[in-house]
Amino acid sequence: MTAVRAVAKKPAANSTHLLPGLIVAAHGKHYRAELDDGRIISCVTRGKKTGTACGDRVEIALTASDQGVIERIAQRKTQLYRSDLYREKIIATNVDQIVIVVAAVPSFYEELINRCLVAAETAGIRALIVLNKMDLPESAAAQQTLALYESLGYPLLHLCAKQDVAPLRAALAHHASVFVGQSGMGKSTLINGLLPDAHIREGDISAALDSGKHTTTQATLYHLDGDSHIIDSPGLQEFGLHHLQIEDIARAFIEFRPFLGQCRFHNCRHLVEPGCALDSAEAAGKIDPRRLKVYRALAHEKLRAPRIYSA
Repeated sequence: MTAVRAVAKKPAANSTHLLPGLIVAAHGKHYRAELDDGRIISCVTRGKKTGTACGDRVEIALTASDQGVIERIAQRKTQLYRSDLYREKIIATNVDQIVIVVAAVPSFYEELINRCLVAAETAGIRALIVLNKMDLPESAAAQQTLALYESLGYPLLHLCAKQDVAPLRAALAHHASVFVGQSGMGKSTLINGLLPDAHIREGDISAALDSGKHTTTQATLYHLDGDSHIIDSPGLQEFGLHHLQIEDIARAFIEFRPFLGQCRFHNCRHLVEPGCALDSAEAAGKIDPRRLKVYRALAHEKLRAPRIYSA
């Protein structure tokens, strides 16, 4: 009787010697990863692959002691991204809180706040609005503008980053948060207050242009403690939402939800259709005209320029 020899199975390709890690910085197609053993290495994606983002859990094949190639990206819990007509850009992944940082000087774009809130709602991410630079006299008017969002249930935190960031630290505890906002709002100052050893360069304000200079050029993840993390993202001047459908945008306005489905026409887009429930709700004081105006601007933007790229 011929003996049958057992043949050991070879490990699957690319399954050996892969080290788990966390993407802690993303700049173009170049990344920094924190391995589970604490080492920080530089890495790239395989070939022309893109789409890796700060916050991703990955598996890396080392090519040198401090360099590697990203072979796999773990399934994401959440992802926050924006899009224009041609492409999508992932801002951060695996976060459960978006911190929208605004200030009275330079003046902030209220529409940008609304766009960030729409992105957060569609991604299932909690939103926190921070009004920084409360020591400035212009902050009183900014606070009045932001009262609308507080009335909708969005937490609004007032502080001065150069004086006391303790209230923000408490709001960040036990969360993975991403900071977003225009340049000059004080995001870097806030993070320097939270993490003095980070030494993030802080920007100057251009009085002539009423804007801030970009000082953050890459998304970077910082650990506040073992269970609280923050991602600092580059300053935003716009936040495209071309990846969303009109129905998604409408549902992202949380005060619209009780009225959706109550219009005369089942396919109402809440623009000019007769019998629109949102028009009735606005007339009854249940929807603020500012928010309905923003929704309609976003809906018209979507209708004028549907996305022309593939996901």
